[in-house]
Amino acid sequence: MSLELLAPAKLNLFLHITGRRPDGYHELQSVFVLIDLCDTISLSLRQDGIISRHGDIVGDANRDLCVRAAQLLKQETSCHLGVDITVTKRIPAGAGLGGGSSDAATTLMGLNKLWQLNLTREQLMNLAPKLGADVPFFLLGTNAWVEGIGEKLTPINVPTLTFAVIWPSTNQPTGEIFSHPALTRNTKYVKMSILDAAQSTGDWMRLGHNDLEPIVKIVNPEVNVLLTTLPQFRLTGSGSAAFAQMQKDQADRVFENLPVKWKHFLVKSLKIHPTLSALSC
Repeated sequence: MSLELLAPAKLNLFLHITGRRPDGYHELQSVFVLIDLCDTISLSLRQDGIISRHGDIVGDANRDLCVRAAQLLKQETSCHLGVDITVTKRIPAGAGLGGGSSDAATTLMGLNKLWQLNLTREQLMNLAPKLGADVPFFLLGTNAWVEGIGEKLTPINVPTLTFAVIWPSTNQPTGEIFSHPALTRNTKYVKMSILDAAQSTGDWMRLGHNDLEPIVKIVNPEVNVLLTTLPQFRLTGSGSAAFAQMQKDQADRVFENLPVKWKHFLVKSLKIHPTLSALSC
């Protein structure tokens, strides 16, 4: 038995750092939105218990999040089955688009079906923090208001929006940003009522800003060029990709003048995770 499933990227429409916990983790507020830029995860059942990784691999395959997700699920359920995992990447690594976390979440959902484990979505979400802070969001399967260290998720309704996304073909390690001495951690807490204004005006870029953006501009010259040249764009997450809400004709004009090595995507927001709806877990 085999499954071929989609793993969508996400955008942080804003990212406020509101504090820091004694354990070093950062308190944040954000809106996470699923977009139709997707990796493809292919899962093929093995009877020998082996977990084998194929396809596009970023870094050490043994530390790959899909492999770790499969190992975690196997360990937690005492499953004797194995899987061949093949990933076809479209989401750039280190871009702040959540590609690795999304791949892990889709692997969990797919293996729950492939291995006939019959875990609920809630049970999968309880496992997810062991893989990364963004993995529970992708298992939630819908757009969300996000607080805490990323674990407090409130589903929200976001209309279908069009975004231009630009990745300057450079990745950005998250740790370098959150440990930077110039990072501010005292942005004023905002209430969910700000979503009402976005719903009424249709301008979802006015929700807030990204507190990590000034730091990424300092440490990453390519991102600095992008955001200085195109000030209407905003960094997503702690990575190197930036986005702006705009229609296709406007995006096409922006894309025409980009450096050759930069990649660009015209994407639409999703209301529900495509794999979640397919598997109904």
